Amino acid sequence: MAKNKRALGRGLSALLNDSHSSIESAQDKGAESLVGNILEVELDSITVNPHQPRIYFDPEALQDLSDSIKELGVIQPITVRKSKDGFELISGERRFRASKLAGLETIPAYIRLANDTEMLEMALVENIQRQDLDAIEVALSYEKLIEEISLTQEELSRRVGKKRSTITNYLRLLKLEPSVQNAIRSGEISMGHGRALTAVEDAKQQMSLCDQIISQGLSVRQIEAILQQRKEKNIQTVVSEKQPKPLEVKNTQNFLEDKYQTKVDIKWTSQGKGKIIFDFDSLEQFNRIKNLLG
Repeated sequence: MAKNKRALGRGLSALLNDSHSSIESAQDKGAESLVGNILEVELDSITVNPHQPRIYFDPEALQDLSDSIKELGVIQPITVRKSKDGFELISGERRFRASKLAGLETIPAYIRLANDTEMLEMALVENIQRQDLDAIEVALSYEKLIEEISLTQEELSRRVGKKRSTITNYLRLLKLEPSVQNAIRSGEISMGHGRALTAVEDAKQQMSLCDQIISQGLSVRQIEAILQQRKEKNIQTVVSEKQPKPLEVKNTQNFLEDKYQTKVDIKWTSQGKGKIIFDFDSLEQFNRIKNLLG
């Protein structure tokens, strides 16, 4: 049955003879016979894409895919680009790895002709559209597209068909502490939890809240409620620290304003600390106040 599936690709000997070995770009003679075709490509002639955003391949899932390929063949071709020494993988590394694991010698592949930048963009965009990338892998792919392809978030939004706000939310995850990012990758906390934690600037608090989410099984709404309570408590603390100025301080402020003929503000805290601020509208007024202060 696998052999029937493999028949969808034409053999390399049919399209890739000596006259095609020098084809590197769409402008080269004979390029039309390669581009868009599905060929049976030798696995040993393919090198993996160094820009692959996927970092981790689950061994069990890879073995399951390998078993399926042994039974049914490779149903969806991988995508490669022509290189001087063979082919470079653009997308489909799981299928590529699983096919090797299954002991296959060739694999059906779409042939593309692309420069390094185009190859990176195709690989990243193709992977972003997949459902099995974790949120951090998607965020890293977005970051690479922005930095290495020099795209704005607006341009990236159009390329991948996602709202700009969605892209921004993913990129914010990369500001989280590494341990928190790992918790998202492992599935211990969700992307929603991660988004909530981006509001916490202190690294230790961020990690502590992450541990609390995991140990107590807190939902996103629960952690958002905790953060809101902390915010309100901090506001109340700031307000409570603003004590009325003692009469002596008020009288001194009025005295200084009369003496220096300018607005004077005395900042005062409940701990008895503060500062005196003199307003001036010109260099002349500044020099006058300076001379008076002597």
